[in-house]
Amino acid sequence: MAACGAALLLSGCAGSPGQETAESSASTSRRDEAAEPTELRAPNPRLVYTYAGGVGVLDAATLEPVAADVELDGYNRISPAGDGRHVLVAADDSFRVLDAGVWTERHGDHGHSYAAQPMLTDQAFEASKPGHVVRHAGRTVLFSDGSGKVESFESAALGELSEDGLPETTTYTAPEAHHGVAVELEDGKLLVTVGDEDARNAVALLGPATGSSGSAGSSKETGRDRKEILRSQNCPGVHGEAVAGENTVIFGCEDGMLVFKDGRFSKISSPDAYGRLGNQAGSPASPVVLGDYKVDKDAVLERPTRISLVNTDTKALKLVELGTSYSFRSLGRGAAGEALVLGTDGALHVLNPVTGATVSTIPVVAAWQEPEAWQDPRPTLYVQGSTAYVTEPATRELHAVDLKTGKTVRTARLAHTPDELTGVTG
Repeated sequence: MAACGAALLLSGCAGSPGQETAESSASTSRRDEAAEPTELRAPNPRLVYTYAGGVGVLDAATLEPVAADVELDGYNRISPAGDGRHVLVAADDSFRVLDAGVWTERHGDHGHSYAAQPMLTDQAFEASKPGHVVRHAGRTVLFSDGSGKVESFESAALGELSEDGLPETTTYTAPEAHHGVAVELEDGKLLVTVGDEDARNAVALLGPATGSSGSAGSSKETGRDRKEILRSQNCPGVHGEAVAGENTVIFGCEDGMLVFKDGRFSKISSPDAYGRLGNQAGSPASPVVLGDYKVDKDAVLERPTRISLVNTDTKALKLVELGTSYSFRSLGRGAAGEALVLGTDGALHVLNPVTGATVSTIPVVAAWQEPEAWQDPRPTLYVQGSTAYVTEPATRELHAVDLKTGKTVRTARLAHTPDELTGVTG
């Protein structure tokens, strides 16, 4: 459902990194009524980061701001929408749509790329405690922790915002609200966690949505009649998901990893009775999933020094000692599937995902310690193509690392202390 308010335009110029004003659009957030876009020779990726009180948009090549930041109160989280152009901002009671202002229109065997001013639109998917955003098989799925609502839409359709609001969606509501996640498969089936406020221990496979559908602005509940096909109760504390290769979906458990492949569930167990894999990073180029690994169930904050590499083909779980701790924002994958871990020693550790051997260790930031509050800023890793971007909150800097050469190729000082970081390909 769409929740609309005044659009905030990210206005200004790249030469004013300290500018923090945001202008209200009195009429509409439709981009065709904004400034005329500029055609480019090639796609122009951009980065989006959050800070206390707002969101900033940067040119991914130069790290320069492409517009003034937008002021947005509260603790905001960001995720790519899946179309290479938009970012979803989880704020208060909705997933708001941020147009990063770069896109490519395909015409047969070629495309035309454009750039325009970024815009925080007035389009929003209503959500009670907006949580995970998952992109897979051309679909984007939103999970609302406060209601258990699962809302999905065709990722590419988000670029067709109109007066009618958001793209057509299908909606399913879990029996009990919980901190969950859902993945829509290529055949329309839905994988969704099962739980309540007290516990989560299962993942269910539901059939495709049936019945009528409508726009996100309508009061519909399409997908309510999804039929349960299969369920696995063998994933205590289920948290997070990733996709390995093309079609293998995994979920993290407190005793290993639950794998859905070829229409069935299987379990890869941890070597410890409590061996939690709660955060994961998958790659289309590898059957191996990179995960964290925690063994102290009662810890207020465990700072592990081992990571997990789970091979979904061989069903083998390998633990690798890094010699340094890391955080849940430290995991990433390279273009060739290499496993990347940003350590508290300040280095980016590049590992062979199959053997676990260290390929290289790239110094990037000063040594740091993970803060106890998960919402507090800490060095964060985001990978786009062959470039790894790393924030350094202590100095308000952003570093771009060329994974091919293993060198930091650019550093920029930001107007604000960065927190979350993501991007769009344009």
